[in-house]
Amino acid sequence: MVQTDPGGAGSGFKPPSCPAGGWRRGRVTLRVETMVHQVLYRALVSTKWLAESVRAGKLGPGLRVLDASWYSPGTREARREYLEHHVPGASFFDIEECKDKSSPYEMMLPSEAVFADYVGHLGISNDTHVVVYDGDQLGGFYAPRVWWMFRVFGHRTVSVLNGGFRNWLKEGHPVTSEPSRPEPAVFRATLDRSLLKTYEQVLENLQSKRFQLVDSRSQGRYLGTEPEPDAVGLDPGHIRGSTNMPFMDFLTEDGLEKSPEMLRAMFEDKKVDLAKPIIATCRKGVTACHIALAAYLCGKPDVAIYDGSWSEWFRRAPPETRVSQWNDRKA
Repeated sequence: MVQTDPGGAGSGFKPPSCPAGGWRRGRVTLRVETMVHQVLYRALVSTKWLAESVRAGKLGPGLRVLDASWYSPGTREARREYLEHHVPGASFFDIEECKDKSSPYEMMLPSEAVFADYVGHLGISNDTHVVVYDGDQLGGFYAPRVWWMFRVFGHRTVSVLNGGFRNWLKEGHPVTSEPSRPEPAVFRATLDRSLLKTYEQVLENLQSKRFQLVDSRSQGRYLGTEPEPDAVGLDPGHIRGSTNMPFMDFLTEDGLEKSPEMLRAMFEDKKVDLAKPIIATCRKGVTACHIALAAYLCGKPDVAIYDGSWSEWFRRAPPETRVSQWNDRKA
């Protein structure tokens, strides 16, 4: 097992030791904070930690790095940029290849067999610590989706590179144009259905209200006052009863994840109760994973993703369950 940075972001955090007889005043708070930090180191690793791992020659069967960049057609070319420069030893994770290509929706999960075969060819086994990053200027866009994909297929030792390739470059860490050629490994995928929700389950939830529904898109797309980018036949809007938490707000101006304390305050401000079940949604199940990551950093590892998200809901759900100002805007 690869040892990870305890703070996940170079914090140097060490859980406090428990005195004889246990804590007295503040005992619960200390235990909660310890749990949060222990979760944090699994979810995030710092650029410093990864640079030291690269320099020490630790990349191999026990530690693999993935470039999960994806950009809208006509903007940037993710694979070409990977071939030009990437973290030494990193492989390119092509999310267009590792998805359900038979689905009419945009970015649905592949089968267990397809995922296992794909990541196995990247040299990843069930014993590998996987670190995922992308090159988006926000500091992270698609990396949390791949982080969640590993988790939904039963792999727990997966982390997001905090700050992404943007900060890796900014800090002057080494890059290479040499593609990695990892030796294939055997990966066994087991779908964790508790982390995945279907259209039928979300539709049922409108009646049962067992889960809080949180939408990660920008406010304009959520309200229906701004168009869905690069979308044909897809009006903006949201699922009735959902709460809006734009994923960009989880990141600092430097592209780093905000602290657990700040993230908890954001959930509280939106009246999203981290003690209760949550389903995250967006347009195609990608930025919804930022909600899952943010909640995970707060000590809540069980946020489920509605994989079809608005892309599926808009096309299948009854009109009364779709809320949008788009038609009013066009009138």
